[in-house]
Amino acid sequence: MEILDINVMRGPNYWSIYRHKLIVMKLDIGELENKPTNQIEGFADRLESMFPTMYEHHCSEGKDGGFFFRVKEGTWMGHVIEHIALEIQMLAGMDVRFGRTRNTGEKGIYYIVFSYMEEDAGIFAAESAVRIAQALINGDEYDIEHDIQELREIREVERLGPSTGSIVEEAESRGIPCMRLNRNSLVLLGYGVNQKRVQATTTSNTSSIAVDIAGDKEETKFLLNKANIPIPKGLIVNNIYSLESAVEELGFPLVIKPVNGNHGNGATINIRTKDAALDGYRAAEKFSKTVIVERFISGYDFRMLVVNYKLVAAAKRTPAAVVGDDLPSPTT
Repeated sequence: MEILDINVMRGPNYWSIYRHKLIVMKLDIGELENKPTNQIEGFADRLESMFPTMYEHHCSEGKDGGFFFRVKEGTWMGHVIEHIALEIQMLAGMDVRFGRTRNTGEKGIYYIVFSYMEEDAGIFAAESAVRIAQALINGDEYDIEHDIQELREIREVERLGPSTGSIVEEAESRGIPCMRLNRNSLVLLGYGVNQKRVQATTTSNTSSIAVDIAGDKEETKFLLNKANIPIPKGLIVNNIYSLESAVEELGFPLVIKPVNGNHGNGATINIRTKDAALDGYRAAEKFSKTVIVERFISGYDFRMLVVNYKLVAAAKRTPAAVVGDDLPSPTT
């Protein structure tokens, strides 16, 4: 078998006006055009053994086990590859269910169409499905868990962040079409005159002044202080000498972080020694020439999401940690 082309659909398309996220693979199944699945010895049993969860694929039979029935009765390999591509994505935690296989009009060449959640995962699933089908035809061993884990890792790299993801899920639940515009979190909601763009929690309605202020910790603290909102005492430093002065004035424990930064990049907390303060400064200056040194305030860290002036969600941010008893692990 030979993959002739793979295309990614991101909006209304020839195959579906409702299902926008589709992979379209053009596949030449070669001599298998004359050899449906019921003529490949042991194929149905090997497929069912590798993918027992495919029992839930109804296919055109409209009931559990329908797809396995079609395989035993005899169907073409393009149809099987469509179902494999969907199933390995499902096993990797991606809820994808739409698929179609259609003849191109050329002998042995098919369009295999299936849904995806993340583009790169969909492309990988297409290529993997062909490899898996070939292994099943040949009766070869195949490490399916490796491909499923690869799909999980691709998804984690490519998926939208929690804020953007929540907005997209809500938009889709309201029937608002969504299209990802880049590799990051820039998303188009709606079309035409009603379209809006969002990136994380920043929208096309967000003031650029607000973004600039929120991205500058020094300016943010100044404005909060002017509004009589309590803030931790801190100083701005830009060299080792001003760092030493700040440490002397503020005392320990401390937090050192870049003035312009996000996601905790370059931040060091609960600093209790001068050596640790120097290490924290060096970590922060990798992200910003200007560094802020603050008193460390112990307590919980919450991330809150406000939509239309209402608090709709809050998450307690807990650093990754391992709890142990300082004893060697038992051997078995």
